[in-house]
Amino acid sequence: MDRLQAMEMFVRVVETGSFSKAAKEFATTQPTVTKQIAATEARLKVRLLNRNTRGVSLTEAGALYYDKCKNIVREAEEADNIVKLRQSQAQGMLRVGTSVAFGRRVIMPLALDFMAKHTQVQLDLSFEDRYSDLVAQGLDVAVRMGKLADSTLGARFLGTNPWVLVAAPQYLKKHKVPKRPSDLSGHTALIYSSVQGDDIWRLFSPNGEPVTVPVTGKLRSNNLSAVLAAARYGLGIAALPRYVAGDSLASGHVVEVLREYSLPEQEIHAVFPSPKLVPGKVQAFVAFLQGKFGARWWETLPKA
Repeated sequence: MDRLQAMEMFVRVVETGSFSKAAKEFATTQPTVTKQIAATEARLKVRLLNRNTRGVSLTEAGALYYDKCKNIVREAEEADNIVKLRQSQAQGMLRVGTSVAFGRRVIMPLALDFMAKHTQVQLDLSFEDRYSDLVAQGLDVAVRMGKLADSTLGARFLGTNPWVLVAAPQYLKKHKVPKRPSDLSGHTALIYSSVQGDDIWRLFSPNGEPVTVPVTGKLRSNNLSAVLAAARYGLGIAALPRYVAGDSLASGHVVEVLREYSLPEQEIHAVFPSPKLVPGKVQAFVAFLQGKFGARWWETLPKA
């Protein structure tokens, strides 16, 4: 038995005046409590309690020990209660990590909405395009794209991130509009190097058959906003997430290419350091995100 629990037993024996009553509170036997108090006296080399047929009474040393133990037990209970309260409620600093474009365009406006609904939470947002080590970087939760590798992380599926082929109207006026994926080989591709770094675009036909097309282009970038800007400028055809291209499609600055074909969708997951004992603030944030990636979610994002 640890020292704190021994102190708790001693305090309850003193306050109830009975070994048997204290034993009942700790769901144990009277001999066990008696033995624990005797072990404490042996460790301290001092008698703490006088025992007689009428009950127990404190010795002078026992009274001093009781006053200290009572304070220690109360402080320990308060420490437990503070942690339990923090664990169960959405409050405190929440450290969130995700990729740059998705973070700025999607997570940021959602995070502001979350903060408005959970006023006891403070957010620390970290945006970078490489996968972060949650534990090493002290992140409470990360929002990641793609299939998850087997790991000890906790995870929740949030939805999917669809992609689309786009080009500016002025580009398509100067070049033959592609009718089938193979036509893309004759066009200038604007390549997002973080995903399409092998210069191969993968599509699905209307009946679900996979199609791969080698592409070439004069511009590649690991920044989605840069690829979109090049497409709007009329420099070529780009494969972009719908959340990136959505406003430009709505305004007509770019139009969809090969509409009957589809690009692979990325899974969106929230991941956190452990699936066990998940803090309340993480549970609240993940539950909030789980309701935000339904059908055509990119059209309903709040504005940051």
